[in-house]
Amino acid sequence: MPRLAAAVTAFLLIPAAVLGAEERATTKEAELMVHRAVDFLNKNGKETAASVFNDPKGIFTYRDLYIAVLDGKGTTVAHGAKKELIGKSMWNAKDVDGRYFAREMVQRSAASGKGWYEYKFNNPATGKVEAKVAYFERVGDLTVLCGAYRP
Repeated sequence: MPRLAAAVTAFLLIPAAVLGAEERATTKEAELMVHRAVDFLNKNGKETAASVFNDPKGIFTYRDLYIAVLDGKGTTVAHGAKKELIGKSMWNAKDVDGRYFAREMVQRSAASGKGWYEYKFNNPATGKVEAKVAYFERVGDLTVLCGAYRP
């Protein structure tokens, strides 16, 4: 089992340019990214983790995946694709279907600790609003999430 974990970790670190940037990541890869991010956050603390998560070319971006972190009030603590969202409240942000996606993920993570959430969001790779499935986990008062866009 340790070999499998090492192989998966190595695979996630392969740059998108090597694999072809047009390939979309999967929901399983998004879930694995969150597990890695949670481990990193627990080992390195909030400030260091946020700095690393915010790097759009760093170890927590892969294909069209990136880590985002929300505090308990829905304020963006980290975002690997859109730095302009850092420090902004997403509590009242709605997707195109009128769903409070950030609020609902924060509330669900507070209630259950982890889970999945489907919503629509602007894909930075395509510039289009697309269906997205996010996996999230609670760490203290933070919700760490990563989502994969549907093909």
